[in-house]
Amino acid sequence: MVAEPPVSTRLSDLVWLRRVRDRIDREYAQPLDVEGLARGAHMSAGHLSRQFRLAFGESPYSYLMTRRIERAMALLRAGELSVTEVCFAVGCSSPGTFSTRFKVLVGMPPGAYRRHARHATVGIPPCVARQVTRPVRNRDARAPGRA
Repeated sequence: MVAEPPVSTRLSDLVWLRRVRDRIDREYAQPLDVEGLARGAHMSAGHLSRQFRLAFGESPYSYLMTRRIERAMALLRAGELSVTEVCFAVGCSSPGTFSTRFKVLVGMPPGAYRRHARHATVGIPPCVARQVTRPVRNRDARAPGRA
């Protein structure tokens, strides 16, 4: 049987985990890796990954990629950059990996999304457009009654 850590340790970890999440939100376009994020949080990479998943429901890497894809969706809707330019603008270093992850999260390749979504948010306030176009990691986990 494993002893549960004291409440003060768990709260301290949560503070660091929120800082890691905030850093990912701010610096998503920069080269980030779990080891570097863990060093900044004074944790091992394994501990950060386990605790981040417990706190936020996904690994730090998955969270980072979701933020990148979310931003890529906005850039593709704007239509001013090519898919490759969007890939690099959001911090991805491989167009192949970007396209694969995009298709997993959004359900279609970036080029098809660009054609489909270009006019989908016309007339919708940007704050609402961000919410309704946010990528859903596990589409089967949507709340009942939502399409």
